[in-house]
Amino acid sequence: MGKLFGTDGVRGVANTELTPELAFDLGRVGGYVLTRETHHAPKVLIATDSRQSGDMLAAALTAGLCSIGATVYHAGVMPTPAVAHLVRKYNLDAGAMISASHNKMADNGIKFFNNEGFKLPDVLEDEIEALIEKNRAEGDELPRPIGTEVGTVGKSDQAEADYTGFLLSTVKDLRLDGIKIAIDCANGATSYIAPQIFKQLGAELITLHNAPNGQNINDNCGSTHMESLQKCVKEQKADIGIAFDGDGDRMLAICEKGEFIDGDAIMAICALDLNERGKLEKNTVVATVMSNQGFECFCRDNKINMYRADVGDRYVLEKMLSDGYCLGGEQSGHVIFLEHSTTGDGILTALQLLAVLARKKQSLSALAGVIETFPQVLVNATVPNARKPELATNAEIQKAQAEIETALEGEGRILVRPSGTEPVVRVMLEGRDKDKIDGFAKNLASVIEKNLNF
Repeated sequence: MGKLFGTDGVRGVANTELTPELAFDLGRVGGYVLTRETHHAPKVLIATDSRQSGDMLAAALTAGLCSIGATVYHAGVMPTPAVAHLVRKYNLDAGAMISASHNKMADNGIKFFNNEGFKLPDVLEDEIEALIEKNRAEGDELPRPIGTEVGTVGKSDQAEADYTGFLLSTVKDLRLDGIKIAIDCANGATSYIAPQIFKQLGAELITLHNAPNGQNINDNCGSTHMESLQKCVKEQKADIGIAFDGDGDRMLAICEKGEFIDGDAIMAICALDLNERGKLEKNTVVATVMSNQGFECFCRDNKINMYRADVGDRYVLEKMLSDGYCLGGEQSGHVIFLEHSTTGDGILTALQLLAVLARKKQSLSALAGVIETFPQVLVNATVPNARKPELATNAEIQKAQAEIETALEGEGRILVRPSGTEPVVRVMLEGRDKDKIDGFAKNLASVIEKNLNF
C-alpha cells in the first residue's frame, strides 16, 4: 500500500484510488484512533462538498465509523471549515470532511479533524495508515460492538445556521450597504451559505457559479479559474470580486480594476490592519516557502516579522500554535485567523478583508498597493506519485536546477516541490525578468517529466 495521506488528507480518483473500501477502512481505523481515549461511544460529524461521489464515500465512511460504535451526524454539503467549527461547538469527538478541494470533479478526498477542530498531525496520520496496513495483512482486531452498541446515524439540522451565525459573529459591526460584490462559489460547498451571508450584511450581490449539480464543481470557475469573475467585476463595475474553492477553505479576490489579489496581498492588508490596531500577536505573520519575495519586503518595510513554513496550511497552523501567532496563510488563499478559527476559511477571510475595506474606506486596489509583487511563474510537471522521491536524487534534474540558480545570479529564487494532493511536481520561479523565469520554469518542468514520467 502506497502512502495514503498527503498534505491535506487522503485524495485520489473516486472509486478507483479513493474507493468505498478505503473509505470504510479510514472510518473504522480513523474513528478508533481518534476516539480510543474517550471511554464512551464516539460522536463524529461528517460533511461533503458538492461532488457526485460524496454520497458514496460518506456512506462507506459512515459504515466504518458505525462498525466501531460511533454515532455519526451528517451535516450535508458544507465548507470544510464548518466541520472544524462545529466539532468544537457541539463538543464532538472528531469530524471528517469529504472533499478534494480545488481538484477536478472526478477526484475526492477525506480529511479528519480532532475534537478541538484541528487537522491531524503527521504522526497521527502515520498511525492510522500503519494500522490500516496491519489490519489488511494480519486481520482486523479492532472492536466490533454488537446489538445496541452498533453505531447510529443522525442528521445535524442546525449545522448551517450555527456556522452562519459564527461567521457573522466575527464581524459584528460590519455593514456592506452600497458595496457591490461579485462572488464565485465554484459550484461547491459555499454555494448556499456565502450568498446568504453577504446579502444579510446588505451587499449588492452578483453571484456566479452557485448551482452545483454534482459534476460542475471547479469546472472553469472558483479560485483556480478566475477569468469569469474578473470579466464580471469589470463589466458590472463591482467594488470587489471574491472567489472560493470547491470546499470553501480558501479565497482569492479581484479588485475594482479587475486585477488579481492573491493570498499574500490579502495577508498583507490584514496584517497591517491588525498591527495598526495592536492585535497582531508578537508582530508576526506566518507564510510559506511559496509566498512571494514581495511579501517579505512588505513585512520588512512595515517592521513585521515573517516566518516561512512548509507548504500546507497545517504547517502554517503548527507554527502559529507553537509560537503564539494569530495570522498566517498561503499565497493560494488559505488564510488562518486563529482568533476565530482553527483552519483556513474562505468566507471568514472574505469578511475580514471586507471589514478592513469598510474601516479604512479605501478601495481594494489602494489597500493592495502596500505590497509589490515580484514576477512569479508556477509550472506543473506530471509525475506519478511513486516516482516523486527520485526528484532529489536524479542527476539530470539536479544539474538543470543548479544551472538555473546560477543564471538567476541572486536576482530571484527557485522552488521545486512534489504536490501532496496531485500527481505533479510544482516548479516555482521568481525573478525580475518575467520572460526569463518563464522559460527557466518550463525547461525544468520538461526535464523533470522526461526523467520521471515514463
